[in-house]
Amino acid sequence: MDKIKAKNLRQGRRHARVRAKVSGQAERPRLSVFRSNRGMFLQLIDDVSGQTLASASLKEIKAANKTESGKELGKLIAQKAKAKKISQAVFDRGFYKYHGRVKAAAEGAREGGLKF
Repeated sequence: MDKIKAKNLRQGRRHARVRAKVSGQAERPRLSVFRSNRGMFLQLIDDVSGQTLASASLKEIKAANKTESGKELGKLIAQKAKAKKISQAVFDRGFYKYHGRVKAAAEGAREGGLKF
């Protein structure tokens, strides 16, 4: 097995381990994080109905560096959640470690008023 396949397999296992514990409902949706080298995307997802309730991406904001932009993105998703009368969420980090941009997004969402 080559390195890329092995890496994807490890990531899939980590993601499945997190998703086994995390699920979102309409009153407490799942705040899902996806990050790439160029951007970052946050979604509030109701897993019962399979719908995305709100989403935010880096295309909507401008910030100096990736960590600051993650924090601003967290504040933006919290603002969109408030508009839809959502005050609580379950944080889903995916297979990413809880540090850097992912941690900044969570802290920004908490500052914006979302409770995890």
